This record gives sequence, C-alpha cells and structure tokens, in this order.
Amino acid sequence: MLSLRVRLLMWLMLPLSLYIGASGWLAYRSARDTAALVQDRALLTSAQVIAGELTWVDGALRASVPPSALELFASPARDRVFYQVVTQDGQLLAGPPDFPRPPLFPTTAPAYSSVTVNGEPLRAVSYVRTMYNAGTPYRVAVMVAETMHAHDEMLAKLWEPSLHRQIAMAALAALLVLIGLTVELHPLIRLKDEVAGRAPQELVPIRAGHLQTELRPIVDAINLCIQRLSAQAQQQRRFVADAAHQLRTPLTLLDTQLQFAAQLDDRAALADVLAAMQTSSRGLADLTNKLLLLSQAEAADTPAFSRSRVDLVAVAAGVLEELVALAQRRHIDLGLETVEAHVWVEGNGELFHAMVMNLVDNAIRYIHEGGRVTVAIGSPDNMARLRVIDDGPGIQAEARQRVFERFYRNAPPGQPGTGLGLAIVKEIVAASHGTVTLASGDDGRGLVVTVTLPLALETERNAS
Repeated sequence: MLSLRVRLLMWLMLPLSLYIGASGWLAYRSARDTAALVQDRALLTSAQVIAGELTWVDGALRASVPPSALELFASPARDRVFYQVVTQDGQLLAGPPDFPRPPLFPTTAPAYSSVTVNGEPLRAVSYVRTMYNAGTPYRVAVMVAETMHAHDEMLAKLWEPSLHRQIAMAALAALLVLIGLTVELHPLIRLKDEVAGRAPQELVPIRAGHLQTELRPIVDAINLCIQRLSAQAQQQRRFVADAAHQLRTPLTLLDTQLQFAAQLDDRAALADVLAAMQTSSRGLADLTNKLLLLSQAEAADTPAFSRSRVDLVAVAAGVLEELVALAQRRHIDLGLETVEAHVWVEGNGELFHAMVMNLVDNAIRYIHEGGRVTVAIGSPDNMARLRVIDDGPGIQAEARQRVFERFYRNAPPGQPGTGLGLAIVKEIVAASHGTVTLASGDDGRGLVVTVTLPLALETERNAS
C-alpha cells in the first residue's frame, strides 16, 4: 500500500505531467514552425537572388549564380546546398543536372517541398520568373534545396530550453509538495503517537486544537469512540461492583449454612438446614440469571448483538402460557387483549421475552390473591404499545422513578426478589429505542406499565 505522501504526489504529478506534455508539444510545434519559416525564407531569398541575375544575351537566356545567393546558408552546421535553373522547355541554364527533384513551375507562389537524397532529408523551393523576348513570355524555374542540419539545430535551441524549464519546475513542485506534506502531516503523526502511547485505561478525549480543520473530524470520531468505550467500561465496572456486592451476601449465607449443617447430627434439623440451603441456592441462581440478563440487555444496543423482526403478540402469548400455572395457584385472572393478530417490532426475541416475563411475573407476585393481570397490545400512532395492567397495590408516585434503579425494591419485607426486574426492562426498552412508563389504573388503583416501541419497517412487515 502506497503512503499518503506518494499518493498525493501522484495526484499532483498526473495533471502536471499532462500539462508539461501538452505544453512541450505546443512549444515543439511552434519551434518547428519558426525554424521552417527561417529556412524557407532563406531558400526563397536565394532563389530570388539567382532569378534576378537572369539576362538575355544575343537572344539566349543566361543565368549566373552570385556568391551572395549561397552565402545565405552559411552556418556552423555546414549544410549542403543544391540549386538548378531550368527553362520551361527543359533547358538547363545553371546547376547540376541531377537536382534532387524535377523542376516545378507554380503559377502564383513559390512551391516548397521536402525531398530525400541518399536517406538525408532536404527542404526545397521552386521560384518562377517570367522573362520576355520581343514580347514573348518565357518562364524559368529557379530551384534551391538545403539539408536540415541548421534547421534541426535551431529547432533544438528554440524548444529544449523551454522543456528543461518545465521539467525543472515540475521537479521543484514535487520537492515542495513532499516538504509541505511532511510539515502538514506532522500534527497527524503526533496524533498517532499520542493515541499509540496511551494506557488502556486512559479514556480521555484527544485535544484537536493543534490540528488542521480537515483533520478535526477524525479527532471528533476518535473522541466519540473514546466516549463510548468510557461509558461501556464504566458500565462494566458498575456491573462487576454490583454483582460482587449482591452475590457476596447469598454466598456468605450459603457458606454459613454449609458449616452449620456439617456440625449437625440430628437428621430432622439437618433436613431443615438442607431445605434452607436449597432456597438460598435457588435465590442465588435466580440472582445470577438476572445479572446475566441485565448484562445482555446493556449490550443489546451494540451492532454485534443480533436483531430481527419480533411479533410482540406471539411473545406475550408465550409468556402467559409459561406463567398460567403460577397465576392459577394464586387464583389470579391472567389474560391477553389485542385486536391485531401481529404487532411487529425490531429487536432481540429473547430479550423481549424476558421483558414481558419480568413485567407479568412482577404483577402476579405483588398483587393479592384473586386479583387480575391483563396484557394489552396494540399499535396506535404507528408505535407498538404493550401495557401490563393489574389491580394490586400499585407503586407510589415518588417511588416510580427509583424502581428502575438496580437492586431497589419497593416490596414488603420478606417478599422474594432481586430488585433487577424493572432495571432489566428499562435496559431492554432503551436498547430498542423505546420508552417505559408507570401510572395508576383508571380508578386510581393498581399499576399500569406501558412500553412503547418503534414498529418494524413496513417493507419488513410485508415481507413476513
């Protein structure tokens, strides 16, 4: 994987290279056209000088080539120059007979052409002068050709310095970008060192004052993650502390009962102690299960926890089937009221089952014998609503907020329980982005626990 410096440099050099290539090509074309124009002008001037020396002598054309016509091509490149003067009927007036190309007789302007002799390129011009003999026009073509050495040298002198300057500019830009990236990325390196050098328990937000504006969202995201980790770590520490505190008493009691039972010889007394130990063991198991369930409920709002569509009506029906025997022993009227066959919510089925189980179990245990417990489910206002209604003693208004605290119990002395039931309900509802409230019944008696949850998406409900 390429480093960030190299990738940014590549993104810079790509358009810069394209620009240099296009600019270099345009500079090359301009230099080529300039060199060609200079050479063509020299060829035309030489041809015109030679044509100016054409004269009639005793009725015959004579052509002389002055030295000035060929001195125009003098250069360190030592180009070879060819010339030829030919009449319109093919008479050779001057120059060698083996000129690189046949004579041209353009009508309006001089004719330029490129030819090759023995693999060497030449540039040639054909200039026509009309001579009159007793009023009769007579056309004479003057042709001059030159090799391309001086032309190529001029092209290189015009084009290469510009190309070299642009390449040097690109190299300088790349160097400055690398230096700038090193300087500008230094705060990010410091941030990396700060994060890497932290202790596992050091969940303190990172300061973003020394970072550029573009990098601050990264720090904000890291700080948000640190905040979540800190909250989770605090939650875990609180859970461990609560669990240790609550488990210490029943474990101590069970240990005391074991020591006492070891000293007994009376079988009747031993049986009573064993029965008490069994009760303590069941209470310890119930407390452990509630603690584990509370831990699951606290983690239910994380992406790692499985979620699916859950039918709240089916969950409530299953819970009532499990608790019907307990209700019958206390002669309690246990019922389910719903006008909808299904009420779909999004969450974890096992936790929803535990939520309804805790609410209904609390209602059955804390009301008088012969009472009434009703579970009502509906979906008013596009929200799923579950209500557990009983006609028991209810909960005083000042205690309704505290009953959701862990291990807080609003029950008579001697009433079994862990004080975790409503705390578990609160965590499950919060993880499902819902609300739970407590209120008195319609006649001021009893308790109504209302759980409101978002409905599952309409597309998901249709798919079911």
